[in-house]
Amino acid sequence: MTQPVLGILTLYLNENGLLEERDIYQKMTVAGRKLGLDVIVFTPKDVNYQLNRIHAQVYHPDERKWTRKWTSFPSLIFDRCRIQRTYRFEQLRQFRNKYGHLNFLNRPLRNKWTIHRILSKDARFRSYLPACRMVDGLQDVSDMLRKYPLLYLKPINGTGGRGILRIERKKSGYLLIQGRAQDRHIISPRRLSSSELNSYLAAWDLKSHRYLVQQGLQLKLPNGRVHDYRMLVQKNGEGLWQVTGCAGRVGAAGSVTSNLHGGGHAISMKTLLKQWLGSEERAAEVTAEAEQFGVGVAQYLEVCYGRLCELALDLAIDQKGHIWMLEVNPKPAREVFVQAGEKEIYRTAIIRPLEYALWLHKQKKKRKRSNAAGTAAAGGAGVVPAEPSSLLQQ
Repeated sequence: MTQPVLGILTLYLNENGLLEERDIYQKMTVAGRKLGLDVIVFTPKDVNYQLNRIHAQVYHPDERKWTRKWTSFPSLIFDRCRIQRTYRFEQLRQFRNKYGHLNFLNRPLRNKWTIHRILSKDARFRSYLPACRMVDGLQDVSDMLRKYPLLYLKPINGTGGRGILRIERKKSGYLLIQGRAQDRHIISPRRLSSSELNSYLAAWDLKSHRYLVQQGLQLKLPNGRVHDYRMLVQKNGEGLWQVTGCAGRVGAAGSVTSNLHGGGHAISMKTLLKQWLGSEERAAEVTAEAEQFGVGVAQYLEVCYGRLCELALDLAIDQKGHIWMLEVNPKPAREVFVQAGEKEIYRTAIIRPLEYALWLHKQKKKRKRSNAAGTAAAGGAGVVPAEPSSLLQQ
């Protein structure tokens, strides 16, 4: 019997066919083979729209090499495409429009601002959301500064800590501004008056570049570095949301963000949160609340946007133990768990989408059999997951 095929949909990073997460796809191929799932990788550029065929990339674990092959559309599609400011992202839009009826593991989410508004409609989540608004003019920033002594300005479609500004109102009256440019270089701290701030921000053209302004939180550790937490929530082999893991992130010296690509490093959540809150018991309570919150957010966003497979939540926790959700990442990386020394969580993070894909495939087959027999759709047991460590061994 032919095995189901999972097609990983991604985007090339350049004109030479460079794949951003090739190492992850190799691991998924190895694990998929042991689960009974074939894995291929393709981009919208690889699709022949007339013949409905794909010139896919395939990894061969035994030979440790990649090859190309023409193939039909896969049984399921795992969308790993991140936003690019290139024509390649427009190709992705065209692909989604034409083939949106296919069996996707996950549907696209919207930008940071839209997700904030969606979550703020549900009373369960409001207390976890920092105050936030779109920047239509410099007055929006001034209004927020009167309410909050610390602000962050972010592009609504930004990733990796790029193009972020931090503005802090000091007791002496001046404003301290620092951040990261689009190329992730650190913007050195500057002291500005209110009038100087307006001139400075005007050069950023915040409205045209679609920025939001968000209430900031004091998250500096005793060493002066900012920190937060990356929580990964995924569907498991029974089609249920589950927290796979959560790791702490500590920013580079002088950085206003904790992103690993910006020079930050990862540490286990348990260690970092205990240090931050000063109590192992309190840290455990906050962790449990954060996990419950994470699953609730994933369930709710799936109701709003359609089927999802995984989400990463960037969480801040103040010194009172209050949890704040900074943003949601629908295409999360997994390397944070390697850096934090959580290798088993890393392996599980790679394998869960495969287990979920198999579960979806089995549910579809059951529905077909049920429909053919003229009976009501039957519920199904999930795939019994194999041990992550054994699945990733080559």
